[in-house]
Amino acid sequence: MILNRLTIVNYKNIADARLEFAPKLNCLIGNNGMGKTNVLDAIYYLSLCRSHTGQPDQSVIAHDADYMMLQGQYTRRGVAEDVTIGLQRGKRKTIRRAGKEYKRLSLHIGLLPVVLVSPADADLISGGSEHRRRLMDMIISQGDNEYLAALIRYNKALEQRNTMIRNEMTDALLFETVEQVMDTTATLIHARRREWAANFAPIFTERYCAIAGGDEVVGIDYASHLNEMPLHDHLNATRARDLAIGYTTRGIHRDDITLSLGDHPMRLTASQGQRKTYTIALRLAQFDFMARQSATTPLLLLDDIFDRLDATRVENIMHVVAGDNFGQIFVTDTNRDHLDRILARISGDNTLFAVHHGAVTPRS
Repeated sequence: MILNRLTIVNYKNIADARLEFAPKLNCLIGNNGMGKTNVLDAIYYLSLCRSHTGQPDQSVIAHDADYMMLQGQYTRRGVAEDVTIGLQRGKRKTIRRAGKEYKRLSLHIGLLPVVLVSPADADLISGGSEHRRRLMDMIISQGDNEYLAALIRYNKALEQRNTMIRNEMTDALLFETVEQVMDTTATLIHARRREWAANFAPIFTERYCAIAGGDEVVGIDYASHLNEMPLHDHLNATRARDLAIGYTTRGIHRDDITLSLGDHPMRLTASQGQRKTYTIALRLAQFDFMARQSATTPLLLLDDIFDRLDATRVENIMHVVAGDNFGQIFVTDTNRDHLDRILARISGDNTLFAVHHGAVTPRS
């Protein structure tokens, strides 16, 4: 898949940008805070209908504007695709494919697969389990609509159960009705997550070794209450405790991924360089996994990835991304030397843009 042209209007600090991209490598250079990351975030938004930062939709509109608009013109499986997202203050966003509005946003997920590597990925190691669940959900959902639908239904039922708990309801029949939906959807979600973890782990290990070199041993393990017994049994056993505590304590919404370096948790033993290597390898493995599961090659967005890495690991990353298995790549950096070295490695039509206070200008 190729993003040929991108139009950005009033998205964060970018008032108006109309960009044409090369089919292989596109580099954006500029100081911190100038808007490089916002260009990548706009591409991400067109794929997943939300900002990578997790910001509410209304906050992505430029401060002095009443609306924002993003338009991407793609070539996907040899066919032209045109996607437009519009958002006005106080109104819901609209997403159109070839001029026709989607009835549900979930129908768009997976059409334009994307992988973003960013400094925020540090939360995958040091943050709470919600960051690692989001990683699983993002990867699986972009290639599995049934999984995404089950996840939406589970989360709605979970909120219903938590509302019943907060209202101190005790009607066993009402609980069983909601819990049946949770149990059915959780069974599917758990099976897909477990299958994903088994297939993803060796891909991740291969990517980590390619970047780190040496003999470091890394691991990923899927942790879930449903590894022990079905969710229905958990909910029956913990209902009284949940009513006392005030929320649902068991379920796939508490799942996690255990990340390890050697025999120890990654977050306790790894250096800054090892953590950065780990998260980059996770994202590159995400790319590999999604590319294998779909006939559409994802876009790869690399945001400021070279910070806190030694020269050997930087060189190894450059070697990896120069490989033929990657499609269109977007890279941001404050260091022109890094970008020039990548440009020298990758043949074909490549582009370089300078970003300054939200203005994006082509450079030779």
